[in-house]
Amino acid sequence: MSQERAVPASAVPLEELSSWPEELCRRELPSVLPRLLSLSQHSDSWIEHVQILKIIVEMFLPHMNHLTLEQTFFSQVLPKTVKLFDDMVYELTSQANGLSSQNLEIQTTLRNILQTMVQLLGALTGCVQHVCATQESIILENIQSLPSSVLHVIKSTFVHCKNSESVYSGRLHLVSDLLQALFKEAYSLQKQLMELLDMVCMDPSVDENDDILNMVIVIHSLLDICSVISSMDHAFHANTWKFIIKQSLKHQSIIKSQLKHKDIITSLCEDILFSFHSCLHLAEQMTQSDAQDNADYRLFQKTLKLCRFFANSLLHYTKEFLPFLSDSCCNLHQLYLQIHSKFPPSLYATRISKAHQEEIAGAFLVTLDPLISQLLTFQPFVQVVLDSRLDLPCELQFPQCLLLVVVMDKLPFQSKEVQTLWCTDSQASETTTRISLLKAIFYSFEQCSGELSLPVHLQGLKSKGKAEVAVTLYQHVCVHLCTFITSFHPSLFAELDAALLNAVLSANMITSLLAMDAWCFLARYGTAELCAHHVTIVAHLIKSCPGECYQLINLSILLKRLFFFMAPPHQLEFIHKFSPKEAENLPLWQHISFQALPAELRKQTVHEVSTVGTAECRKWLSSSRTLGELESLNTVLSALLTICNSAGEALDTGKQTAIMEVVSQLWAFLNIKQVADQPYIQQTFSLLLPLLGFFIQTLDPKLIVQVVTLQTSLLKLEPPDYVRLAMLDFVSSLGKLFIPEAIQDRILPNLSCIFALLLADRSWLLEQHTLEAFTQFAEGTNHEEIVPQCLSSEETKNKVVSFLEKTGFVDETEAAKVERVKQEKGIFWERFANVTVEEAKRSPLQPYAKRARQEFPWEEEYRIVLEKAVNLTSLQLLALQRNWPQSNAQRLFLLETSTVSLTPRAFSQHSQSVSYFCCCRLDNELLGWEKQATLGFSCPKACF
Repeated sequence: MSQERAVPASAVPLEELSSWPEELCRRELPSVLPRLLSLSQHSDSWIEHVQILKIIVEMFLPHMNHLTLEQTFFSQVLPKTVKLFDDMVYELTSQANGLSSQNLEIQTTLRNILQTMVQLLGALTGCVQHVCATQESIILENIQSLPSSVLHVIKSTFVHCKNSESVYSGRLHLVSDLLQALFKEAYSLQKQLMELLDMVCMDPSVDENDDILNMVIVIHSLLDICSVISSMDHAFHANTWKFIIKQSLKHQSIIKSQLKHKDIITSLCEDILFSFHSCLHLAEQMTQSDAQDNADYRLFQKTLKLCRFFANSLLHYTKEFLPFLSDSCCNLHQLYLQIHSKFPPSLYATRISKAHQEEIAGAFLVTLDPLISQLLTFQPFVQVVLDSRLDLPCELQFPQCLLLVVVMDKLPFQSKEVQTLWCTDSQASETTTRISLLKAIFYSFEQCSGELSLPVHLQGLKSKGKAEVAVTLYQHVCVHLCTFITSFHPSLFAELDAALLNAVLSANMITSLLAMDAWCFLARYGTAELCAHHVTIVAHLIKSCPGECYQLINLSILLKRLFFFMAPPHQLEFIHKFSPKEAENLPLWQHISFQALPAELRKQTVHEVSTVGTAECRKWLSSSRTLGELESLNTVLSALLTICNSAGEALDTGKQTAIMEVVSQLWAFLNIKQVADQPYIQQTFSLLLPLLGFFIQTLDPKLIVQVVTLQTSLLKLEPPDYVRLAMLDFVSSLGKLFIPEAIQDRILPNLSCIFALLLADRSWLLEQHTLEAFTQFAEGTNHEEIVPQCLSSEETKNKVVSFLEKTGFVDETEAAKVERVKQEKGIFWERFANVTVEEAKRSPLQPYAKRARQEFPWEEEYRIVLEKAVNLTSLQLLALQRNWPQSNAQRLFLLETSTVSLTPRAFSQHSQSVSYFCCCRLDNELLGWEKQATLGFSCPKACF
């Protein structure tokens, strides 16, 4: 054969080599291959290099020793091949701007490059196919350069195809056929490579660092390709992910410590979210479209199937590699929140039909539940979910609440250790603090103000024989919280008590109410002794509460509710412990409904409280009647009001008469200036009004005239809201009374004026109560002629009509309502959070200890004004030496009155000054005098 050739084999032209028979190629391999490799290394021509590569692959590769392929071929040719491929991609990108149908030269050049790239991919496919065909089990070290080079070329191809719209702009049609061929060739090459990699064998007992590293590089290279093709070919994208997960699990024992798990989890989460959003977008389009498009629905189902595939892949990967996912917990947490933020009933959800909601929930969302179950025992996940510094945007606050409820539902089936992990606070470091699950639930719940006020509805619990009904967020959380309490581990009861009490004391009303509901459930579910113990604790807390505050109000509501659940023997013990015969216990009895007591016990307790209450009122009436004593008087009046509202028949006629007498006497000491200026007297006024309303049928008509007249005058001075609310209690009670003709002209005009002013008020709370009170009055009164007089404007009339017809004052679509609530939530929550933080810093419940003096922005202004008022000291000294000059009596009186209104607030915080106040009645006005130890002057009436 060699004699027939005119030239040696090493000098045969390339064109002739491609026609050699198989046997000749095998025999001449040792001499031809070095020449071809040398030509390949020194060739700068893309076409020539590809031609050489094709000849080697097609003619000589089948005859090479597969154990030495890496050394003899791959490592020598493939690096240069990759570089030339990158050069071709760069050339395409650089010259694409000049592509046009008129510029045939550029068009031909670009098409030639693309054809060369297609051929190069074909040659690489041949390499991969040969390795697959000749080896049953492949050792990665023997083909080390092949996978990395092929993956680089594949990724570059897909990136170029993905960017072709922008690269070729409006001239894409001139090369689209070749780009399509290029994509198909890369697609085929990757499929062939994945088949090859599936044949790779790695010995778990051998620590082959190079092999481990190479496999990790392969997996992460495929991960990079996934991010490129995600929007190009869904099926191919899914198959690539399937292969990544498969290889990760196949070689798990060897590569688990080397894999970049966070990158894999992050990419999976991104793909889940992308496909989920695509699914929602398609569902939204179908919802908005009148006609049902079968093609759209098929695409929706296909995308939904993709969602489920990705979720299952994440579930599988998480299960196998959980110990290595510490730094991925934040991504997993955010994934759950992001999904639920875009799905109904979230305020920020895409609007889709109920049918699509059910389809998505049944096919995709169900996979998130086992994911949470897997993460439940993982401490880093617990830390992320319960992080005390967690600051979520508005759209993720509701999903966080849902997640915590899901966790709460799963914990009863976990070990004590896992329950303790979730239900206790922890501080891993100065910057890392974890709050308990219960605290997190209450905190998250109060952030859902928009969802609570709308309200949103969730799927209810199924019960035997009853259809499933939707429930509000409040009902959802409350039911699941109470269910959780029933399974709470005994060792964690202290955490439960602390969380409930902390939530009851919350400044957020709805959060406090939720905690009270849960506490009441606990009182009913637990033993009678536990309930009695809790009532006693709350009672002591109320008695130790320093002054009026929202915490005291919350505790008093809780006490009232818990008292209903006490067993009669324990109620009797409570009465002995906090005897109503003692005035010091009236602060408790003012908050307890006497309806909670058995008949005999109720009658006895009502008698004792009313006796002590009327006695305390008479004691005040016969004393110096100082402002300092008004606080205790108001407590007494509050207890008497509780009796009137809840005692029923237990309050006999004699006690009613006694209460009415002291109330009438107390009213005689009020005038408009006192009520307008003094907060304590405003509170007294607000308690006397409902008491007078209770006895409206037996009140002296002259007293009724005085009460109505004073209210009319006071309203014009714009008193606080709680004073105006008390007025409503009284005027609504007048609907039960037939007003004598002799006093009608003095009552009815004032009555219509009161209702007109209150109905026109802009406070939504006052507006609602006024509408209720006015309706009650209008339905019961015999003086129908006054009703139209109360409706002073067309706006007021429309408001009342809307209230009676139970229609909204403003026409608002459901979408507009949701948008409004979202905006309100963002504004209100930000401000509430700031106020809560400031209150926590500046307003402790316990008495003030010695501490640094607090500076306020307005303090400098006060200081300047007080410096100007220094002459008051001189005036005080003159008053001690001689009588007041009559010519200046009026000015002095006004100055004294103004000083009194400032003094209670200013000196109540002054630890070095001991102040006393009297309530002398001079010229029907309240005069206040300050008695300080340093000056020693006193009231001219010698009240003290």
